[in-house]
Amino acid sequence: MTMQSNWQSLADKSLAGEVLSRDEAHAVLTAPDDQLLDQLAAAYRVRRAAWGNRVRLHFLLNAQSGLCPEDCGYCSQSKISAAEIEKYPMMAQERIMEAADRAAQLKAGTLCMVISGRSPGETVFGKVLDAVKAVRAKHDLKICACLGLLNEEQVLRLKEAGVETVNHNLNTSANYTPEIVSTHTFEDRVNTVEAVKAAGMKTCSGGILGMGESDDDVIDLALSLRELDVKSVPVNFLIPVPGTEFAGHNQLDPRRCLRILTLYRLLLPTQEIRISGGREVHLRSMQVMGLYPANSIFVGDYLTTQGQTARDDLRMIEDAGFVLETPDGEPFTGDPFEGVPESYPRAPLPLIEV
Repeated sequence: MTMQSNWQSLADKSLAGEVLSRDEAHAVLTAPDDQLLDQLAAAYRVRRAAWGNRVRLHFLLNAQSGLCPEDCGYCSQSKISAAEIEKYPMMAQERIMEAADRAAQLKAGTLCMVISGRSPGETVFGKVLDAVKAVRAKHDLKICACLGLLNEEQVLRLKEAGVETVNHNLNTSANYTPEIVSTHTFEDRVNTVEAVKAAGMKTCSGGILGMGESDDDVIDLALSLRELDVKSVPVNFLIPVPGTEFAGHNQLDPRRCLRILTLYRLLLPTQEIRISGGREVHLRSMQVMGLYPANSIFVGDYLTTQGQTARDDLRMIEDAGFVLETPDGEPFTGDPFEGVPESYPRAPLPLIEV
């Protein structure tokens, strides 16, 4: 695209269900900074059509940390990582329930239960099922499970236990996957997403940006997610954790992140787009601007790194005129700060700066 790029024409195209051309997608990613606000305004038109001014909150629980046999270069839990993180087997159900209590206290609509590893063994899988049933019996929380590679039979068992969504990120394009991991393929990840779809469950799949991928890889990942008709898309920005293979990667700044979010909203007009890991690290003082293309964030900490406090997240949402969304998809009408503590026990690692 040339011209004083007419980003609203791309919003029109997106709202009509049309796919942006590759040239148009490249134009979004390479636009000059003085057009960023116009891009965000176009993205917000598309976001507002599907999601209004609501913001979904998800709470992330790292129910099993480290001890992973995979060699993902971005991950502090992989077998090749020397990062200083907590490593522990599957949490006791009592601790999982404490996390669920906190998720409800912080007004999250979804508890995202994550375990490290390639694929769960039967013992761990059984503990996950039991924990899901216990959480659902106590709280009006939706459950998203992220358990690694799964087959359709396992997905059906999760569904029967009360899991609504299964997360399995594609992470990057098919072309770039061999550059970030050798112990599984892009097709392995697609197969898990397809198994979730076949079981009639909600699919959650996104990626990690800032791992050295090209603009074409950024575009191809979004197009793959669109082709799979993924319903929820977490967009992570690489946190270059010391001790990981990708510790030296630093190709992101707030404007680049916002342009990526804008592109993903234009290519994925009706999907839930969640700003996930790296929000505080890379968007920094411009975090709130990410809510114009995206409609969801994690509240609290991430898998092995800290986020900002829940009260800061809630204040940011309120200050921008957005409203929280309840688990049933309606605007939250109460006091979002009621019962939310001023502080809470932090993860052992501080916020990473780049």
